[in-house]
Amino acid sequence: MNRERSRPVGRLRIYAIHTAAAAVIAPVWQRFLQTYPEVHLELQLGEAPVDIVAKGFDAGIGTQDRVATDMVIVRVMGPMKVAVVGAPSYFAQRRRPRGPDDLARHSCVQYRRGAEGAVFEWPFERKGKSRKISVDGRVMVNDPDLSVRAAVDGLGIAYTIEALAEPFLRSGQLVRVLEDWSPFIEGLFLYYPGHRQVPAALRALIDMIRTTRGWTPAKGLVENPFTADRAS
Repeated sequence: MNRERSRPVGRLRIYAIHTAAAAVIAPVWQRFLQTYPEVHLELQLGEAPVDIVAKGFDAGIGTQDRVATDMVIVRVMGPMKVAVVGAPSYFAQRRRPRGPDDLARHSCVQYRRGAEGAVFEWPFERKGKSRKISVDGRVMVNDPDLSVRAAVDGLGIAYTIEALAEPFLRSGQLVRVLEDWSPFIEGLFLYYPGHRQVPAALRALIDMIRTTRGWTPAKGLVENPFTADRAS
């Protein structure tokens, strides 16, 4: 019986913000499911904080500010670097920006927080200097995945994080600019109730995530626009 309890089996239900799904779960889920063939992974995405116990989830993944005080928290991703990206077809017609001020001559994918939230100003940092740039463009979205998609489609330059842009950078559908000006945003945490036994499948997932990713501290973190007020 003890061996059965320590063997990862059954359904593992995770509630995660969109960024966490792309940055934390997607890079390991193939290897995780191959390693533990008796585990069924259910991943539900949402930006609004929920009571994971009441909703029947084994754990949640998101930013630290959404974690209830009675939860056990485990850092699963260190500070995430911003990526400013555009399609090769876009830059074939325009000179790439060399500094934040050059964005005034570009079409940028604007980002609004929530349905009626503020339009996000793009923060930049380099050598201790900080800038916030109000950009302009013909497309505005309130979803980070759509922001990247708009950039892939050549509609303008997008401000996102490496984890969301990385597949498209690797395939050549996007190229990166202003990397020396790109700051970091706070990382991500997995959380679960401390008053119940931790499922073996969850322990195995945490171990795999933590051994897959290393991180180093980053100074001068900027606010994460891709989780704030998206439920509003």
